[in-house]
Amino acid sequence: MKRSSKTKPCYIVITGGVVSGSGKGITAASIGACLKARQFQVNIQKFDMYLNVDAGTLKPGKHGEVFVTVDGAETDLDLGHYERFLDVEFNQSNSVMQGAVLKEIIEKERAGDFLGDDIQVIPHVTSFIQDKIVSIAKGFDVHIVELGGTIGDYEGLAFVEATRQLADRVGRDRILYVHVVYLPYLQTSGEVKTKPAQNSVRDLRSIGIIPDILVARCETKANHQQLRQKLNLFTGIEKEKIGILENAQSVYQVPLILEKQNITPYIASWLGKSPKANLSVWRNIVRRAIKTYHRPVKIGMIAKYLDNLDTYHSLIEAMKAAAWTTQVDLELVWVDAKHLENLSSSETVLELMKFDGILIPGGFGERGINGMIQAATYAIHNNVPYLGICLGMQIMTIAYARLHGLSQANSKEFNPKGQQLVITYLEGQKDLYMTGGTMRLGSYECHLKKGSQARQIYNQSLIKERHRHRFEFNPEYTQHLESAGLQISGICPENKLVEIVEIPQQNFMIGCQFHPEFSSRPMNPHPLIVAFLRAVKKSVAI
Repeated sequence: MKRSSKTKPCYIVITGGVVSGSGKGITAASIGACLKARQFQVNIQKFDMYLNVDAGTLKPGKHGEVFVTVDGAETDLDLGHYERFLDVEFNQSNSVMQGAVLKEIIEKERAGDFLGDDIQVIPHVTSFIQDKIVSIAKGFDVHIVELGGTIGDYEGLAFVEATRQLADRVGRDRILYVHVVYLPYLQTSGEVKTKPAQNSVRDLRSIGIIPDILVARCETKANHQQLRQKLNLFTGIEKEKIGILENAQSVYQVPLILEKQNITPYIASWLGKSPKANLSVWRNIVRRAIKTYHRPVKIGMIAKYLDNLDTYHSLIEAMKAAAWTTQVDLELVWVDAKHLENLSSSETVLELMKFDGILIPGGFGERGINGMIQAATYAIHNNVPYLGICLGMQIMTIAYARLHGLSQANSKEFNPKGQQLVITYLEGQKDLYMTGGTMRLGSYECHLKKGSQARQIYNQSLIKERHRHRFEFNPEYTQHLESAGLQISGICPENKLVEIVEIPQQNFMIGCQFHPEFSSRPMNPHPLIVAFLRAVKKSVAI
């Protein structure tokens, strides 16, 4: 089945079965990366079934990180996979939640746009979803659509039906269905079971979608030939179109695995292009990712959300990429900030002495804040390399202020009635600061001060970085803190807000209001995170 024309986009719809979190996002990103390596213009879009309007209000411990796009959309973490694998920047149209779809339809109905029609799931909701897909696909060769959740979820039926109808709208020769399933391993019998995958394909076929490609995830070594034969027998999918994805040493091996198993060459052939691809970039990334450098560094990540480490997924990937560049064996040790609060001063020092560097990532709320301040204070006293991201920058500011004449220094977020609020909210945010609409989201410019460490790291005077925070550095304390040795090295020219602070006397102590991890790539790690690990490496060598 090949496309009938090369002038219009084609579509690849990726669905999941058996369990959520089976790897649809990585599969979508990897297929996109392999097609991009063949010079296709590729776009990707994620649909989530939750009735939330966006991902901004979802619990990070349950759903993982909120990934922020350049235009300020709060999205599912899969957008991070897409950006890292394709090395592009996406926007709010690339991530759609069911709540946003229904909200927009209801607003149109209230405005009379439907001229009195009965509003129904079919055709109104399904047509609206298709419109979202078709409109964003314009100008691309390939548009990949990932549907969140699994086949059979009640809340996802409208999206599955919409993508089934999409074949009628654009032509069945322009759409390819990829189903990602999970193959559980029964330790008692030593078997990889295919029955759940069989049932999932059957459920998908009962809805009217016959998958063209099956990608089967399993977490142990398996006999690929036997699995393909069995899956072919019970699903009707050709053995040559069944990929087996076992656990890999690095997630960046997945494009190479799909290529080796002839999945992406088949897709390229279906698109009418040569199956050959230049994947040297990915081979180089994997080679660096799995290499042992024999230069261990241990970083203490003082964090709040440890129920699900996907909360910090982009940061973890950014740290890994920086470690490959600096040629160190990175050991990330997660420390519950609340745990530090329960220790004595001497116990805290013993806990933190284990680390060659300290990193405090973003977060919201007062839980664990005192533990973070203790960690930042330790780093200042002992000249330990420190990187503070978003909340971590605010913590660094509070810790430094308390050491230099402002013993009650705090944030409006943690102590609304405090007297020495070195972190606060803007005047225009009064009475609204606990609502989502007041957050600073998306990319903002930052002017770097000449002679600063930040300017040296970026090697340019003006940068753009992504934000997701509400509280800001209080300019009323600028003079006091600068006279005490804190340097404000980054300012947003648009609103004069402080973006970066640093302590020049330290080996490395920098805090940034933005999230550098969102723009880090495995092939191009973020310079600020690379500089942090270089400082750690240097301090370890001394």
